[in-house]
Amino acid sequence: MFEAGIDEAGRGPVIGPMVIAIVGWSNSEAEGIGVKDSKQLTPSGRSRLYKLIVSKAPCVRHIVVEPNEIDEYVNRGLLNELEASKMSELIKSCSGITRVYVDSPDPDPNRFKGFINVKGVELIVLNHADETIPLVSAASIVAKVIRDAIISKLRETYGDFGSGYPSDPRTISALRKWIDNGTLPPIVRRSWRTVRRMSNMRLF
Repeated sequence: MFEAGIDEAGRGPVIGPMVIAIVGWSNSEAEGIGVKDSKQLTPSGRSRLYKLIVSKAPCVRHIVVEPNEIDEYVNRGLLNELEASKMSELIKSCSGITRVYVDSPDPDPNRFKGFINVKGVELIVLNHADETIPLVSAASIVAKVIRDAIISKLRETYGDFGSGYPSDPRTISALRKWIDNGTLPPIVRRSWRTVRRMSNMRLF
């Protein structure tokens, strides 16, 4: 019987998948190895902690949500419901969990809590839980390390598109090139306003 934390990496980028991870362990043990919100760590720090988490935690799982599935739900206004459904899958995949701490992407944590479909598990859903709950910080590290590895491989195939975030000039440059050539690859989230604006609503 143990607790768990859930968080995601890559909800906001226009390029690449979103990765959602769960770490089933205890807050005290996660805190004991020095976990922090992944955004506060260097890549080498995340890598070191990732290896410790995977080697010590009883349950570490993740789900990769590809851009086409994200687009399907964004176009229906259901991105939070998609994320909650994946979190439900992860919770069910870790037997023995009694309590789960969830980092809510919704500004109303109680509303997001209602989208998570699990029974017999206490759900504690909070905004910015990755900053205050060690198990959620651990999950954020797992999700970030896995997503970074995926992005690195995608760059080998599609070239340097930067971070994949709309605020990155290299990402915008890559998008503009693909759109101008009519070769928008499947790693791009077509439902993002950035793409729609740049392509003038052109359908690919």
